[in-house]
Amino acid sequence: MTDKPLALLLDRVRDCNHCRAHLPLGPRPVVQAAPSARLLIIGQAPGTRVHKTGIPWNDPSGDRLREWLQMEKETFYNPEQVAIMPMGFCYPGRGHSGDLPPRPECAPMWHPLITAQLPDIQLTLLIGDYAQRYYLKDKPKTLTETVKANVCWSPEFIALPHPSPRNNLWLRKNPWFDAEILPMLRNRIDQLFV
Repeated sequence: MTDKPLALLLDRVRDCNHCRAHLPLGPRPVVQAAPSARLLIIGQAPGTRVHKTGIPWNDPSGDRLREWLQMEKETFYNPEQVAIMPMGFCYPGRGHSGDLPPRPECAPMWHPLITAQLPDIQLTLLIGDYAQRYYLKDKPKTLTETVKANVCWSPEFIALPHPSPRNNLWLRKNPWFDAEILPMLRNRIDQLFV
């Protein structure tokens, strides 16, 4: 259960219409948090399925992410344990090769306020290049280099590629991700939820 300041803040986030004019499906901010959460997941922006349901990571990317974490839906969707906020809280629209980038206003507007209400976060997953560029100082140029450099970001952050099916080729080309990064990730998750 969220405490009152965070609950009020999340109501403000969910009522936000700051970018309404730029959102083809209108605003529907998607966020999950409680002060007791120990894991924070920061992704890109909701896709159309997530926009329709209002449930974060409620799509094939979320299925793969939960598989990477070896985490059941009951834990993943428990805000007392897992906080979820994207770089852009609403579906940004479709571009030529996938969804548009997250709206740039969201993270600076809401992330500091939300993270200030999450005192028990022990690990933050930065999923995809947008989150990594925003949060990691001295980030390497490519996502591949950033994910390979995970030891540099620990213990606060773990950088991951986006679990989208669109990244199947990246995953095939980088077998070290399955062999090295996923075991390290799962070990850290196990430590959080013992």
